[in-house]
Amino acid sequence: MSGSSITVTGHDQKAAWRDKVLPAVEQIREGVWSIPVPFPNHPMRYTLSYLLLGANDAVLVDPGWASDVGWRHLAAGLARADVGFAELTGVVVTHRHADHLGLAARVRDASGAWVALGEHETLGVPTGGDDDAWIAADRSLLRLWGVPADRLDEVVVDRKRLTARGLAEPDLRFAGGTLVPAAGLRLRVVATPGHTPGHICLVDEARGLIFSGDHVLPRITPNIPFEIPGPVNPLEDYYESLDLIGFEDEMEVCPAHEYRFSGMRRRVDELQADNRARSAEVVKILAGGSAHSIWEIARLLTWSRGWHSLQGPVLRLALGETASHVVYLASQGHHVQVPVRDAMPAGDASW
Repeated sequence: MSGSSITVTGHDQKAAWRDKVLPAVEQIREGVWSIPVPFPNHPMRYTLSYLLLGANDAVLVDPGWASDVGWRHLAAGLARADVGFAELTGVVVTHRHADHLGLAARVRDASGAWVALGEHETLGVPTGGDDDAWIAADRSLLRLWGVPADRLDEVVVDRKRLTARGLAEPDLRFAGGTLVPAAGLRLRVVATPGHTPGHICLVDEARGLIFSGDHVLPRITPNIPFEIPGPVNPLEDYYESLDLIGFEDEMEVCPAHEYRFSGMRRRVDELQADNRARSAEVVKILAGGSAHSIWEIARLLTWSRGWHSLQGPVLRLALGETASHVVYLASQGHHVQVPVRDAMPAGDASW
């Protein structure tokens, strides 16, 4: 999706994205700064962190991936705003992914600031319990999805992921409709599940800004995965939360990746249309009668770089996205004879 109907406002950011370089630290409004934090060895390249200055409080949104180079860039960005880590009072993270939450623990240690997530956000795989049991359960799910035996090890949850648990547990949880507790700031929380179960966006109406995390990006369509454990119907959740955030077109959108823009309602319309077109593609494949598993459906879908380019974690995301569409279609009354989970809802033998 090109995002051609939006109005680009972060022109230097877009040029940096096009040229595959890190954009500059920018002052967006009085007391609002955009600070790019590198995301090493990843196609997204960086996370856009935002510093918001209130009366006596300073809040950081999405501090970025945990690395020494990221820490140095974050520190340099804060210094441009004449702020040190000790002056930060809060860290709001739009969702649990490590390119957003990763540096939060280090920032908290350096500043004493609280760290906050949405009230329904989880940190992924539980920190307790039997790791072998989790890996076995995930392998069983992938077999149910039709993943060939020689590709299972490539996409299954592995011990490295289970043990990489350095992400910050939140001190605060924000419900939709609440205000971030920061003097001199009026940031309203909007619950926007879909990309993750507890994703949140922040709305600063006084300054005309929406901090959208990964919920709405100017060019990329966010991945909406079906996961176990996880929401029953994440794509339906995403549609509903897009309507919540797409309430107008004039405010400037500050996403966590790519570049700033205006035209939120227009972009929301595009994202909804993009996902409905994907569901229609799944319906067409199912009608052909040759696909009987998540793997077989995914293999026949259109992917930007082709099916054979999908490997490892990217392949896993593609399978989760496909499963989300299958679950959503079943919930809309389509006859879908494709297994998605072992525990079926009562009275429903299809998904």
